[in-house]
Amino acid sequence: MKLGSIGFGGPVALVGYMYRDLVEKRNWISDSDYKDGLALAQLAPGPLAAQLGFYLGYVQYGIIGSTMVGLAFVLPSFVMVVLLGWAYTLYGGLTWMQAVFYAVGSSVIGIVSFSAFKLTKKTNGNDRWLWAIFVFVAAYTVWTESEAVFMFLGAGILYWVVKSRPKWMNNGHIASAGFVEPVRQAVEAATVTSKPASLWTIALFFAKAGAFVFGSGLAIVPFLFSGVVKEHHWLTDQQFLDAVAVAMITPGPVVITTGFIGYLVSGFSGASVAAAATFLPAFLLTIIPAPLFKKYGKRPGIATFVTGVTAAATGAITGAVIVLGKRSIIDIPTLLFSVVTLLLLWKVKKVSEHIIVIGAAVLGLIVYPIVH
Repeated sequence: MKLGSIGFGGPVALVGYMYRDLVEKRNWISDSDYKDGLALAQLAPGPLAAQLGFYLGYVQYGIIGSTMVGLAFVLPSFVMVVLLGWAYTLYGGLTWMQAVFYAVGSSVIGIVSFSAFKLTKKTNGNDRWLWAIFVFVAAYTVWTESEAVFMFLGAGILYWVVKSRPKWMNNGHIASAGFVEPVRQAVEAATVTSKPASLWTIALFFAKAGAFVFGSGLAIVPFLFSGVVKEHHWLTDQQFLDAVAVAMITPGPVVITTGFIGYLVSGFSGASVAAAATFLPAFLLTIIPAPLFKKYGKRPGIATFVTGVTAAATGAITGAVIVLGKRSIIDIPTLLFSVVTLLLLWKVKKVSEHIIVIGAAVLGLIVYPIVH
């Protein structure tokens, strides 16, 4: 609960705090259990830090421990985003709040750009296949301003076939499309296309988002933009950018932005359903395979598949940065906010995202009245 209340810095920082406090300082968790949990969290879809917390609770006290850790970690930031959603709904039309999000929205573009750069560099390296997947998915995201889950699964299967081709494929009949097409049809069949924001519609959409997000917590941003803005038209472009900004200024997992979005769509019940549906797949995909992970998790085929999916996710994040940037960077001041944020993260190693966002908010209060 303490980590969920004051844990800033994104997933990498959060998992670092867990190691420092639980392994090194308190000796509650063994080093080997921590490393196994981190590996499983990296392999399975969902928010990295939350999944590691689920696993650490599971190895100590089973499903009850995992559930309690998950609730304690997520609830503080959930309460914060609900309160911010209430204030945003009530006072969103006020000049001071418009000024804050005017600056913060463009600053967030810089933050996401830097995160995409680091994740891309780490994931792709010098592998030409991964760069090809990255470029294709990024171009597709920019061109269509949307995403398709089957592309992520297809990328994982393609890279798995190329790098870890199983023996039964050595006869030359590698019909990777034969795997991708049924998956694509199944996903599309499960996709809700109705416009009314019923709680059931919200639950299905956010469960799908939580089940197919690999890599950084920011990987959920393009998924949400495609569905929330383009498909369902629940939020405007600016409201979505504001939702991402809220995730940046609150502690805990970045994907808690789904609670803010849910609140804007359907009040407190919408926030509760959206947040629960996002984290439930990650919870299940942690505790169900946990007993078998130590035996099978390090097989090269699994890691290869996840690497391909992660390369596609980084491409989608990069494409989403371009799409959202066109809407957020609208004049010279917003361009400067974005560029300065990017330079700060690049050159000043110890600066944290939430400090940058708070600074941008203060500057927005000064600059916005002058510009408008």
